[in-house]
This record gives sequence, C-alpha cells and structure tokens, in this order.
Amino acid sequence: MNKSVRIGTRGSKLALWQAEHVAACLKTKGLEPEIVIIDTTGDKILDQSLSKIGSKGLFTEELEEQLETGAIDIAVHSAKDLQTQLKDGMYILAITEREVVNDVLVSHKPIRTLKENADIVIGTSSTRRRALLRKFYPDAKMVDMRGNLQTRIRKMEEGACDAMLLAYAGIHRMGYDTLIRERLSLEEFIPAAGQGTLAIEASATLDKEKAAIIRLVLNEAGTETAVLAERAFLRTLEGGCSVPVFALAVARDTDYLLTGGIVSLDGTKYLKQEIRFTAADAEQRGVELATALLKAGAEGILQEIKQSLGK
Repeated sequence: MNKSVRIGTRGSKLALWQAEHVAACLKTKGLEPEIVIIDTTGDKILDQSLSKIGSKGLFTEELEEQLETGAIDIAVHSAKDLQTQLKDGMYILAITEREVVNDVLVSHKPIRTLKENADIVIGTSSTRRRALLRKFYPDAKMVDMRGNLQTRIRKMEEGACDAMLLAYAGIHRMGYDTLIRERLSLEEFIPAAGQGTLAIEASATLDKEKAAIIRLVLNEAGTETAVLAERAFLRTLEGGCSVPVFALAVARDTDYLLTGGIVSLDGTKYLKQEIRFTAADAEQRGVELATALLKAGAEGILQEIKQSLGK
C-alpha cells in the first residue's frame, strides 16, 4: 500500500489547523500525509451574505472536484459546512471527536452577557444565529461579518461591531479563548448540525486498506452516531446554511437524545422537538423527527424563508 495521503483543505488558518491535526493523527499509524490547499467559492465571495450566494457546496465543491480526479485522497471539512447530499461516489469516511458544541459571544470589549448587553451591535454571517438573536434578543442590532476568523476579529476591533457570535470550536482552536465573554445556552442557541466536529470525505475509489487505517485513526463512534442523526434530520428538512435549522444529538446513558428545530428569519416562529434513538436507528430517527416537525408547521416556515430569499 502507498502510504502517502494527500489531504485537501481550505486555506484559512482554522482550516489548516484542522488539516494539520488530521495529518498529525495519521502520522501515528505510519502514513505520510501531505496537505493540499484548495480555494472554495465560499472563500472567494466575501461581499455577499451566505444566504444570498446559495447554500450547496459553498465550502466543499472544489474539494470534491479534487477528490473526483484523484488529486487528493481525503478532504477535511468542518462537518457543519458539508452538504447533506454528497456527490455520487463520495462518502464520509470518518467523523472526529467533538469539541464543545456551543456558540459563544466574543468581544474585545468588557461585555459580560447578551442579556446584560442586549442592544449591542453583533456581527454574524449565520442565518441560524441571526434568527435566534431575533427571537431571544430582539433589541440586538446585527451586521453581516464574512471572512476568515482573523479577518472578522480585526473588523470587530476596528469598530464594525461590538461583539460576534461564533462557534466555540474555532475560537478555541485558534487560541482566542480570552475573547470569549459568554458560552451561550444550548436551551436557546442550539448549534448547526455537525458543529464542533470534522468530517473526513473520500471517494469510493480510495484504496480500501488506506481508507480503513484512516477511519481507524480518525473516527469517533459516538460522535459519528450523533452527527448521522443530525444530518438525516437536516437532509429531510432540506436545510442548508441559508435556512435557520438547528440540530444536536447528545449521548445519554444507553441511547441518544436528538433535539432539532427551525426558526423563521424574523424570529417570530419557532419549532423545536426531541426524539430518542440508538446507534442502530440514528438516521431513521433523524428523518422521523424532521417529518414530525414538517407536519407541525416547519413546512410553512420553510416556504416563507425560501420566498423571502427568492428561492
């Protein structure tokens, strides 16, 4: 078996940290990783919000093209960025152990909590976070913030906003923990499906022995089960990064609890339900929860969102 593993990744510092983490893990099993940087559509178009650009493959399409040609062996994605319908011949080879899943309030100012500073200007490019802010903190003012993490922090410090809402995982991995002012409650800010973990994508043509070693090194079974349920839920709702859908599965004593829901863009309509599942029926139960929500009114909210976004 050829021991080289070409790892495709976006070029931001956070994406490179993720790819280098994967590479370090693979080296422990005698593989010889090489990192290949690939620019994606989402990295190139920074003057429009994610919802206006579109939601499918913004940060993944170019990586998948390189998988198809064999230019890379695996692609490393933030799992929340990976579309639920993969291209033919592509599959998720591994899901890594999950970081803390919460969203966090970050600022260079001595802000304490959102509740105490509900009228501040908050930067975020996430439609989910914007919609949840409108529901739980309707006085908050918002501005769109695109770019890599370092660019957004610089913009904040230059006065574009007072604070930002971001995923804890990225802030922690980049060493910006001192900017965290509040870890937001999972009762209010339920994360995007897959938040806090990495998805390793591969082509079906990848050498089977090599694929087995990569999976053995990188896959965390409990996280994989949780993310499979979350992604099945998201796929059934047809939610992408332009739709404020949230999902989080958490391991219990003998099974898992999946919480999923949707919120309208203006925050006035909000649906959330829960379902228990086991490793054997993770995807099936994710579909069942989404189906129940659609019947409970999520379909109408989705139609309103698509009309509002001109889709």
